[in-house]
Amino acid sequence: MKCVPFISILLLSVVSIVHAQSPKVALAGQVKSASNKTVLPFVSVTLTKVKDSTFITGTITGDDGRFRITDVNPGNYLLTFSYLGYQPVTQSVTAGQLTPILELGSIELYPDPASLNTVTITGQQEAIRLDKKTFHVADNISQAGGSVLEAMKNLPGVTTQDGRIILRGSDKVMVLIDGKQTAITGFGGQTSLDNIPASAIDKIEIINNPSARYDANGNAGIINIIYKKEKKEGSNGKIGLSGGAGALWIKKANLPGIRPQYQRTPKINPSLSLNYKKNKVNLFLQADDLYTRTLNKNEFTDRYYDNGDTVRQQTKRNRNTNFSNVKAGMDWAINDRNTLTVSGMYGTEKILDHGDEPFFNSDLTARQRLWQFLEDELKTTIVGAAIWQHNFAAPGRMLNVSLSSTFHREDEKYFFTNIMPEYTGADSFKVLSDEHVTDLSVDYVQPIRHGRFEAGVKYRYRYIPVNMDFKPGVHSVLDAHAGGLTKYRENIPAVYGNYLYENTRFELEAGLRLEYVDLNYDVNPDHPVYKSDGYHYTQPFPDLRLAYKLSENNKLSFFYSRRVDRPNEVDIRIFPKYDDAEIIKVGNPALRPQYTNTFELGNKRSWNKGYLFSSIYHKRMDATITRIGSTVPGSTIIYNIFQNAGKSYRTGIELLLSRKVSNRATFNLNLNGYNNIIDSFTVVNRYPVENVFSAARESTFSGNIKLNGQFHFARQIDAQLTAIYQGPDLVPQGKTYSRFGVDIGVKKTIQQGKGELFVNATDVANTLRNKRAVRGKGFHYTSTDYNETQVVRAGYNYKF
Repeated sequence: MKCVPFISILLLSVVSIVHAQSPKVALAGQVKSASNKTVLPFVSVTLTKVKDSTFITGTITGDDGRFRITDVNPGNYLLTFSYLGYQPVTQSVTAGQLTPILELGSIELYPDPASLNTVTITGQQEAIRLDKKTFHVADNISQAGGSVLEAMKNLPGVTTQDGRIILRGSDKVMVLIDGKQTAITGFGGQTSLDNIPASAIDKIEIINNPSARYDANGNAGIINIIYKKEKKEGSNGKIGLSGGAGALWIKKANLPGIRPQYQRTPKINPSLSLNYKKNKVNLFLQADDLYTRTLNKNEFTDRYYDNGDTVRQQTKRNRNTNFSNVKAGMDWAINDRNTLTVSGMYGTEKILDHGDEPFFNSDLTARQRLWQFLEDELKTTIVGAAIWQHNFAAPGRMLNVSLSSTFHREDEKYFFTNIMPEYTGADSFKVLSDEHVTDLSVDYVQPIRHGRFEAGVKYRYRYIPVNMDFKPGVHSVLDAHAGGLTKYRENIPAVYGNYLYENTRFELEAGLRLEYVDLNYDVNPDHPVYKSDGYHYTQPFPDLRLAYKLSENNKLSFFYSRRVDRPNEVDIRIFPKYDDAEIIKVGNPALRPQYTNTFELGNKRSWNKGYLFSSIYHKRMDATITRIGSTVPGSTIIYNIFQNAGKSYRTGIELLLSRKVSNRATFNLNLNGYNNIIDSFTVVNRYPVENVFSAARESTFSGNIKLNGQFHFARQIDAQLTAIYQGPDLVPQGKTYSRFGVDIGVKKTIQQGKGELFVNATDVANTLRNKRAVRGKGFHYTSTDYNETQVVRAGYNYKF
């Protein structure tokens, strides 16, 4: 807190590198004769600026009197209608951002010059909206050639930890691909973001306060990953290749007697993007492959038990990963009113983990045991989707019907060797999980004079059979009777309505989503603890946004939303699984959804070369989902089990200051600080035997600071510098410590703008560490992970 005044002063002097995209607007309407109400074809329509009457664009009305002007930037304009024998009419238009199409309705021209009808369409003139920000991945030089997860960590409000996105202190983020949930990024919890190549991605959207037309899950918000797809006429594409190496030197040496940790790990990422458009057909293909070796984990832990025992251990995991992904499809403009898009995606992710975990006494003079493992995992994903869009005669009135089907297989094999002084044990098990998901949605948009109305329905069916075959070795700590077959079924019908209104000063967005969930989870009837369980609910999820424009460059907004985080299948999966040799991870079929109410007050002030976003937010979570570690009498094994840990709260402030200091330099400073509170709670862990865990109320102040700088030099050379500080934070049963790192990157454009070369480095000083302290009933431990964070990459891209 002592640094807050310094940060506040700094915030008033520094700014942003990340440029959000200003959405384009279309203006539409119908011209009629005021005398007999007949439509007027071939009326001349011109659009000019208010300030200096600069001509922007023009068109003429069709046979039905309708006109449409597209790709208009937000701003103040004049529309002039001219027709032989009629008095010209000029209307003032303020193009907004809440709706991509502004319907002016009927414009009447009078043969009598005595009357002039003026219609005003109003909105906002913001380059970046508080509720939605869009960023191009190509602008992120310091993370080029890496994964989507690495590309995201430079974005405002986003941090990463343990392979997950953290948005305003929470990892409960719904991740979409092209506006849809897929198995690649997870229908419940996040997955695979550290393996998806950023080269496949065009842009990333951050939606802190989603409207009712989005699914209700994800209390922290939505991140939408949009794949590359051109729509230029003819043939075009892009090819790229990047390579690099990580773990250039050892951060912390191994404990004695184990296999070497990975060093100078290779990273290779070829990519190809192709498009062909002719007349009404657009064909597209995106193919990427990301191969990496990574020192994925190198964690040193000291565990202390109340009986006086001390255990010092290291968990080292060398990982080989290969992610291959192909997405292809077709856009077909059947006619002026109907468009059909058909696409398919195929992805495979191969993961091999080689791990060592030695256990020593307190002074490292005697090794008590050595645990080694091999994890062989293959993930296969197939997605097919079809979208039909019908545009009605009235501009902006639209109907979308979408059908998608996903198959996702996880084929996991685990082999563990437990080397003890008296014996050597060998455990192995195989888990086969097949996820089938079908989504059907219908969405309708009706423009109105000062906004639009949206409504829709969606149905999801999700079925996941999981089979675990467990072969225990000598003195195995895993339960030999906990395997078998489970079946997870989820039915979710939902309906929503959303109303948007805007005038010169005021904006309103109000929506309601009604969702019914029926979840059934059938387990092995011979399981020693858990029996068949499930749940169902019908819940409303409202949202509200109110905005008032204090001036042309100053707007105040208020947000409210209610959202849910449902347990994912792996969260309730009953099979025990090693986190490490003495920490067992188990799901909980009795887990229930977590509900979150969010309140936010935001303000944006703009000036000539920059802007300041500021917001105050408060989140209240009920039935908070988290893992709880506990032990059972007579054993040092820690069981980590998902539980609903009562209420928690997060109240914070986020600031984003941006300024272009010169034609060669732009800066951005993002500050997110929040007070994290976890109320007292008591839970009952039923596995392997019933035990009770209680925790007192805890609170801490945490946050992160992110500074980005982008620089433009002569000879088409661009550079980027990113510095990130993440403060200590509160977790159930403990806390995490602060982290700091710096990334840099340089890019040069060549070949008349068609080619580019880049080189970058993450965590230049090799300072990032993940440290935490955890306290449970009868034990506590501290751990520090010295995993690979420093990576140097170079690459080449060519557009054709």
